[in-house]
Amino acid sequence: MNNLKGIHHVTAMTSSAEKNYKFFTEVLGMRLIKKTVNQDDIQTYHTFFADDRGSAGTDMTFFDFPGIPKGIKGTDSISRTSFRVPTDAALDYWVDRFNEFDVKHDDIQERFGKKTLAFSDFDDQYYQLISDEFNEGVPAGIPWQKGPVPYEFAIVGLGPVFLTVSALEPMKIMLQQIMEFTKVTEENGFHLFEVGEGGNGAQVIVEERTDLNPAREGFGNVHHVAFRVADRAVLEEWIERIRSFNLPQSGYVDRFYFESLYVRVGPILFEFATDGPGFMQDEPYETVGESLSLPPFLESQREYIESRVRPFNTKRSE
Repeated sequence: MNNLKGIHHVTAMTSSAEKNYKFFTEVLGMRLIKKTVNQDDIQTYHTFFADDRGSAGTDMTFFDFPGIPKGIKGTDSISRTSFRVPTDAALDYWVDRFNEFDVKHDDIQERFGKKTLAFSDFDDQYYQLISDEFNEGVPAGIPWQKGPVPYEFAIVGLGPVFLTVSALEPMKIMLQQIMEFTKVTEENGFHLFEVGEGGNGAQVIVEERTDLNPAREGFGNVHHVAFRVADRAVLEEWIERIRSFNLPQSGYVDRFYFESLYVRVGPILFEFATDGPGFMQDEPYETVGESLSLPPFLESQREYIESRVRPFNTKRSE
């Protein structure tokens, strides 16, 4: 098989698209690269925050489902999302920044030889920053050029994704035998796997917890994680491979900005997504994310969609 290239994106759920927009752009300094709707539920916003160019492997996305309850933390879930920063020194900057903005955070710690800083947002969504100081592997993205965070400290992509599972062995089989990850090491009950070029942008960390109840979907929790494939041809190879293992899967899905395959691993949803065509095909670089963007197959429903989703201002250009 043509190996996966790393993490493509992580999609979570928020109680407020407006608050989420302010947190990601004004506090975390990530660029809103696309404001659109959930293609399977067009009354729901789908917002994408990424690096300056919306590069694959840098975007955290959110659904804003109307009336959704708060999620419950627990096992068999995607339990934490990581963001890469350039150096160890950047984490000191972020401690000060989080204190300034009253963001709940832990102390700087070390795991698998990398400095990390865990934090959470207003929805109690769990994140961490991870230093690229000694990182090798998947290249980082480009800091938001007009963002509020100095380039030398800015978020430059997604890091390891944490999975909390009730049984380790089935997930090991999925990652190693089906998805062709390699187990790197184990530390204090956390198991580190990586794929492709490896490094922070291509890693999954799995923890087995038999003492927790199952997680329950809702705002403050992650919906799914997506892994990068080069193009449609490679995606088709993965569709056939997943089909050969008789796993529950969606088959080919065209998301316009990328092409996808969805796979259920017990309660956890994985996606395989192509690097392209990308987010710059329907909006100019200077104003990307400022207007409600719809893929061509939803454009005929624009008037209805705009009547159902409440407008909120994301204009940042002068």
